[in-house]
Amino acid sequence: MTADLEQLRVLTVEENGLATVATTRADGTVHASVVNAGVLADPVSGKPSVGFVAIGGAHKLALLRRNGHATVTFRRGWRWLSVTGPVRVIGPDDADPGFPADGLPPLLRDVFRAATGTHDDWAEYDRVMAAERRAAVFVEIGRIIGNG
Repeated sequence: MTADLEQLRVLTVEENGLATVATTRADGTVHASVVNAGVLADPVSGKPSVGFVAIGGAHKLALLRRNGHATVTFRRGWRWLSVTGPVRVIGPDDADPGFPADGLPPLLRDVFRAATGTHDDWAEYDRVMAAERRAAVFVEIGRIIGNG
């Protein structure tokens, strides 16, 4: 069953941004992990995307860079929606010619807020994100399926 962007936005907030992101390893097996994600526009293309923040050096980042594609699934009870699409990574180790390097701290905050995150000290948040070489990952909403 196909679903729409508004259903995805609702389910994302209801589940406090918790989602599973999946991509493939070199041997074709699935690599999946749980992330906090939210719906927002890709900062370069402007296309609707699911965004999340990943720690620098994470295995999933290496796989996403190599594959350039991912699926993100949100669920709440028996309702679920999956987004599949191409990936853009923007971070200290992933410069994008269409995005200014000094825009990374506010971008990471925007992604965190889209994933229902809040913080009492944004300066401390920025410091930790920089120290951990965090990157923003955007999965373009190419297809939405589920029973949302």
